[in-house]
Amino acid sequence: MPPEQQRQRSSLRVNRVFLKSFIGVLRLLQILLGAVLWATIAANKYEGSVHFVLFVSVFFWLLTLALYVLTLLDKQDMVPLLGGDRWLLSNTVHDLLAAVLYFAALGIMIYKTQKNSFCNLEQYRHHCLYKAYLSATVFSGLCAATYLLSGIYCSYRKCRGKQTLVAT
Repeated sequence: MPPEQQRQRSSLRVNRVFLKSFIGVLRLLQILLGAVLWATIAANKYEGSVHFVLFVSVFFWLLTLALYVLTLLDKQDMVPLLGGDRWLLSNTVHDLLAAVLYFAALGIMIYKTQKNSFCNLEQYRHHCLYKAYLSATVFSGLCAATYLLSGIYCSYRKCRGKQTLVAT
């Protein structure tokens, strides 16, 4: 096998520093919490403004998964316009935008939970979305908090003049 083909095969390696870093663990937590949130909403009957919550959770779950995989495989330089030296800034903008939209989703879920609180009585025998909305509210809050935390972390690194997500 020519050396060029061997080099291309070995270029796909896992960035173990990122995997063990604070932002790497936070990204995994964001992926897990986002998946639980949209699964909770999608598994139940939902209407109206909950569609926005579902959109936010699925959209940022997919984006976070892509960012995680690209950073884990050290392929962020291959992303046009957003990669390379701009990767930390791109992650910061992603995290802060996700935090803002997850806080909006949290507000929607709080409203929907309060609106359905009447059916939390033992005597109520009809289908009730209160528990599903309550758990979605909790997971929306956790998602918003993790994205805000990672946005602050990335902003801190950017303000300190760093160019990468993790210290090398």
